[in-house]
Amino acid sequence: MSSPARERVEQDLQDFARLQVRAGLLSEADALREVVEAISAELPGIDAQVLARAWLAKARADLRGDQAAWPEVTDYDRLQSVFAECEPHDVRVLQGVDDHWSAKAELDRLTAADSQPRGLAWFTQTDVWHAIDDGMLEVNLWHGTTANVAPGDSLLTAVLSCFGRHGLKAHFDEGRIEVAAHWHRRAAESES
Repeated sequence: MSSPARERVEQDLQDFARLQVRAGLLSEADALREVVEAISAELPGIDAQVLARAWLAKARADLRGDQAAWPEVTDYDRLQSVFAECEPHDVRVLQGVDDHWSAKAELDRLTAADSQPRGLAWFTQTDVWHAIDDGMLEVNLWHGTTANVAPGDSLLTAVLSCFGRHGLKAHFDEGRIEVAAHWHRRAAESES
């Protein structure tokens, strides 16, 4: 691998470590495992364990430094308030699921347990990464039957209103709710 190509790969891997830390969806052990696996796959022959630990430590230090400038209540805090409000209204929220198959599997599990919810809101880890870097979280919203919500749907209207009540701008576009929100999850909350 040429030197510029290797540098790009290393930058991408460091960014992957940064996103794992800032998302806070994985335990420290799982984040380490993910980063080690990525390094091993992309840069064979290096001590992936040492490099991953160093990059994750730097990402945690950077996060702690950055969060000092964040407001007391962040978009992440507002998002968690929205999700907490959805739950008692029988709209389950799955944060950082692998994909739509994982979301469907959870819905199937709930239905089999005779607990089919009114709705299911879900988003993936890569959706969180987009919110970290670009301030936009895309949330899927299904009825308990897995049917997608549509414009004018009462479930969609209720969830969009909930985002608004918590100070987050959200609209429905191309089958997903787009929420203008930066995923500013504090280090203390993202370390397991």
